[in-house]
Amino acid sequence: MTTTPTTPIPLASRASDLVGSVIDSSTSLLARQTHDIVRFAMGSPAPEAIPTHTLAQVGIAAMGAEAPDAFDYAATEGDPALVEALLAELAGTTDATTAERLFITSGGMQGLDLAFKLLVDPGDLVVVESPTYTNGSATALSYQAELLEAPVDADGLDVEQLERLVERAGRTPKALYVIPTFQNPSGATLTLERRQRLLELARRWGSVVIDDDPYGMLRFAGEPVPSLHELAGGDPLVFSVRTFSKIIAPGLRVGWVDADPSLQPLLINAKQAMDTCTNLPLQRLVAGFLREGHLQDHLVTQRASYRVRKEAMQAALTEHLGDQARWTDPEGGFFLWVSFDESVDTERLFEVALAEGVAYIPGNALSPGRRFPHDLRLCFASMPPERIHEGVRRLARAVERVRR
Repeated sequence: MTTTPTTPIPLASRASDLVGSVIDSSTSLLARQTHDIVRFAMGSPAPEAIPTHTLAQVGIAAMGAEAPDAFDYAATEGDPALVEALLAELAGTTDATTAERLFITSGGMQGLDLAFKLLVDPGDLVVVESPTYTNGSATALSYQAELLEAPVDADGLDVEQLERLVERAGRTPKALYVIPTFQNPSGATLTLERRQRLLELARRWGSVVIDDDPYGMLRFAGEPVPSLHELAGGDPLVFSVRTFSKIIAPGLRVGWVDADPSLQPLLINAKQAMDTCTNLPLQRLVAGFLREGHLQDHLVTQRASYRVRKEAMQAALTEHLGDQARWTDPEGGFFLWVSFDESVDTERLFEVALAEGVAYIPGNALSPGRRFPHDLRLCFASMPPERIHEGVRRLARAVERVRR
């Protein structure tokens, strides 16, 4: 057999900036495990939280399986049936909008990809929260952005600190990537005052606010806060990204963006170069689910369930780690952010915890600059209370082993 010389593959310069997702990679890692694992890693609804039976009932009729175009291509900007149903669903809410602003995407991640593709040039400064959603910051890096991390506290993004950081950087950001409600990973919600100030800064700097809000409909405590979309009042500097992944089912891969109508032609061009259109049968399935009024009933059930699960996780943490860690107290969403002292390295802890039978996301994975070596993210949405208690007990046992 003749061997040929090895020729280096001529990669694009951006290839080195493709960092991937520790969160998504955890799915493959867990699939390789043969022992019982309590899974606090992925930010997804529990299997029992997905309305499988209702979706199946709605399915055939909503998808129009006997219609000539049932399995055809869809309009790139979204199937009219879904756009109409979504407009009706959002009417009267903090995300109420108009048809010319809506654009249907293949999940929230495609919405983020479109935002960064249209807005960011190589070397542009992009602000991200610290900690932040790995996939969002990774998408900005894939377009060769330079990231500026701004801290998050109990009230969300610290906007005063952000202003000082931008002054120190000596240049204004092209985009501000924020998760304002039940932030991933901290669970914090940006206060009304900070939202208003953030919009003021964006206008002063000419920066686009990429408003990523997958969890806003999952409030189970506290008072609602107007969305950045509502507060902006149609300002073209706000680009809002939404998804059905957290509120119905992640496998649908259906989401939407709400953006200034002038961006529609560019969004169409960009998406046509990605995947032509979002899956038409699933768009129609979601449209039927909305049209028949199932979403609101489903949300009522899930909000109650997530509150119980959050409180179960906090009770378990108090019982097993109350004197060793502190954690956040979100009013909705999926996550708790847990902080230890310097004696616990959560990356080193991860392997021990996995052996004990519990998985989470280490804090450093949620910061481009790896700023959180003693923190971790737990998803309370994906496990029932009894499994949550067992998982935290296993985590405490792992912490004890690491400390020893």
